[in-house]
Amino acid sequence: MIALLQRGVMLLAAAAALLWVAYWAARGEWLVAVAGACVPWLLQPAVLAVEFFLMLPATNRGDTAPRPSGRQLAAAWWRESLTTYAVFNWRQPFLAGAEADHLEGPLQGRRALILVHGFLCNRGIWNPWMQRLRRDGVPFAAITLEPAFGGSDHYVPLIDAVVARAHSATGMPPLIVGHSMGGIAVRAWLRAQGDAGDSRIAGVITIGSPHAGTFTARFSRAANARQMRLDSEWLTALASVETAERRAMFTCFYSHCDNIVMPASNAAMAGAVNRHVEGEPHVALAFAPQVFDEV
Repeated sequence: MIALLQRGVMLLAAAAALLWVAYWAARGEWLVAVAGACVPWLLQPAVLAVEFFLMLPATNRGDTAPRPSGRQLAAAWWRESLTTYAVFNWRQPFLAGAEADHLEGPLQGRRALILVHGFLCNRGIWNPWMQRLRRDGVPFAAITLEPAFGGSDHYVPLIDAVVARAHSATGMPPLIVGHSMGGIAVRAWLRAQGDAGDSRIAGVITIGSPHAGTFTARFSRAANARQMRLDSEWLTALASVETAERRAMFTCFYSHCDNIVMPASNAAMAGAVNRHVEGEPHVALAFAPQVFDEV
């Protein structure tokens, strides 16, 4: 569904830009033609600028995460602008199925990775990971969470099926990596498993997951976004059943330049191994070398 929606947005934006250029070029107004055609492609970095330079400093005031410098914020905004163009305008709309899961062949005794994406994403976000993992001979599977705007509890059967498939293919409990909402969905899956869930996986690594909610979730009415609001009843109930042993299975990466998880330290989790990564924005954090090397 996300691929279809994002593909439609891209094609509509391209068609509108072409019609605009054709209309004004026919009248000899080339400056107006080119300037107008650029507007749709500037909206994304403009929205990101609001997040980085207005919302982030305000919501992170008093947070325990280190305060980023102006230079770090500017660099993070630029990197996120480029990364989101690649992810939301190309990989996810057009290449979501370009990389197949790697759970075939003689894989016994080689631990698999399960990759779980976040809100408004699909498995295409992981294409660079899947390409590298395949080159390195690491078994993996990447999920597309559907329904795209349903509650995270809807994703429990999807995660359960791929955990079983990865374990069957390798003979070992897999390691789960969740970006953003993906980390929350994994926690929902673990809750559904009860105590048995801990023995079915080798651990969980979350990347920019709003474990304690995020300010930006208030701007969406989707069920899964409402669950990620600050102090949501759903997140409170989820945390209330997690044991210290379960939380110790988590490694949580977070950043003071995260433009989606605000306050930044809400992507950390009490009792987990929490690792702060300097200067990385929300989507680009998933591709930080430090994160991939840890995994």
